[in-house]
Amino acid sequence: MKISIEHLARLARLSVTEEEKTLFANQIDGILNYVDKLNELDTVNVEPTSHVILLSNVVREDLQGDSLDREDALMNAPDRTDKFYRVPKIIE
Repeated sequence: MKISIEHLARLARLSVTEEEKTLFANQIDGILNYVDKLNELDTVNVEPTSHVILLSNVVREDLQGDSLDREDALMNAPDRTDKFYRVPKIIE
């Protein structure tokens, strides 16, 4: 399959030089030849996959624990009231 570099450049609204046209044409031909080679593979008995290796989440078990004391939680707050964090007003 031959692809027109001029057509692609026009679609992408790019200006390309003659040297770039030659370079890109060679690169695209190489990619398309590789895809054609891949299309020769027999994939009839190959199940579709989203990943080639098995994935698993690495998360810890969710365990209930003690909460921080309110004073400990507010200890390093730059601005606070008696019981809460104070943040800048963002909505007028």
